[in-house]
Amino acid sequence: MLIIKAVIFDFDGTLADTLPVCFFAFEAVFREFDNREITTEEIKAMFGPSETGIIRENLMNSNYDKAIELYYEKYKEQHCKIVQINEEINTLISLLKTNGYKLGIVTGKARRSLDISLELLGLNDSFDVIVTGDDVKYPKPHPEGINIALKQLKVPNKEAVFLGDSDADILAGKQANVHTIGVQWLPNYQTIKFSVQPDEVYSNINEFFPALSVSKIKSV
Repeated sequence: MLIIKAVIFDFDGTLADTLPVCFFAFEAVFREFDNREITTEEIKAMFGPSETGIIRENLMNSNYDKAIELYYEKYKEQHCKIVQINEEINTLISLLKTNGYKLGIVTGKARRSLDISLELLGLNDSFDVIVTGDDVKYPKPHPEGINIALKQLKVPNKEAVFLGDSDADILAGKQANVHTIGVQWLPNYQTIKFSVQPDEVYSNINEFFPALSVSKIKSV
């Protein structure tokens, strides 16, 4: 059995069903600046860097600053229409905080879009540490972001879990030597079948907290 003190989350597809609004904003950018339609799978293949990095690395039109501004404009404009507040997630976060767990986010999102989502979803003050794509040199699957979070939380890796919905999340967690949890509990998530097996997989939000409720999580 492992004694867990910190729970660290990925964001898109893990804490919030924000992948559709990300896709919408990227589609608008590539349509406007490159005059091309890109698919969801093409966008997923670009994931790793922050949104600004994705645009700078993949857009053929070099007017990156305007393209990035359009991304954030569309992201914020459509967020309330596309992304719903998830009461089960809010309850989970509340339960974890009430029971004394330190909470973190490690995401490839840029700080600007994450702040938009946290504000609109009412999660502004829920986390002890937040590491975004702007805060790291190496995006997931590199463990840099998780290691930064652990250092700031002052929690050793063996006392933390990392939850994510993608292969990159699980690989990052394993390289950081934390307990890895694959989640497929939101309507839209990145990985249908993990190529690297997480220590655990949850498809129901309400099943996760009971595994932690006595400050323990089963070891595989």
